[in-house]
Amino acid sequence: MLKGIHHIAIICSDYEKSKHFYTEILGLEPIQEVYREERQSYKLDLALNGQYVIELFSFPNTPLRPSRPEARGLRHLAFQVDDLDAVVKELNAKSVITEPIRVDEFTGKRFTFFEDPDQLPLELYEI
Repeated sequence: MLKGIHHIAIICSDYEKSKHFYTEILGLEPIQEVYREERQSYKLDLALNGQYVIELFSFPNTPLRPSRPEARGLRHLAFQVDDLDAVVKELNAKSVITEPIRVDEFTGKRFTFFEDPDQLPLELYEI
């Protein structure tokens, strides 16, 4: 039946700002970028370690979606990392604010949260 996650779609409010965040700050690789005139919409396909993972969209006049404290729907997007301290340090050096590191009470693994330019909650989870 299901084979895996194909991609995650994210709609942003400021395309250039989000494009910079996901490519220059987080280091995702652009695969293909298209502008769809009829929808006044950009679509940027992004890869992580050569694997297609995110579609970044822009649309005019997008409505807000509540994301906190515990709104219904997608809660957050988590990225796995080998060295949480190093990634947090790198993000902080790029002016990305991260929450204090926590420990998962069930797995004992360390994690933290930060936000993209539209306050989408993103997680770093140390494996």
